[in-house]
Amino acid sequence: MLRRDVFQAIADPTRRAIINMISKQSLNLNAVAENFDISRPAISKHIKILTECGLIIIKQQGRERYCEAQLHKLNEVSEWIEQYREFWTKKLDALENFLAKGPSKISKRQPSKKIKRK
Repeated sequence: MLRRDVFQAIADPTRRAIINMISKQSLNLNAVAENFDISRPAISKHIKILTECGLIIIKQQGRERYCEAQLHKLNEVSEWIEQYREFWTKKLDALENFLAKGPSKISKRQPSKKIKRK
């Protein structure tokens, strides 16, 4: 079986929309499918991927199957992004400090002397 991760889950806009919907309330599969202009089998495939990634769980209630969000898996994404946020914050702070020193600290180039030819 193909190992799926949370990054694969959020790579698709339909899956992001499903996560957003289910994060607000548990929904049965039909209620999820009604919100999209794609086939029910396509929605089922998206739900399967989200389940394999650990972002949703399916709970059986009577004859209905309900999708519940398990958003703690999104912490993986947050942690991954945070390392780049820290990197760019440091770079931008260094640039800000450099620019704050002003033009007086930046070396000025002396014009070259022209040689007169006779």
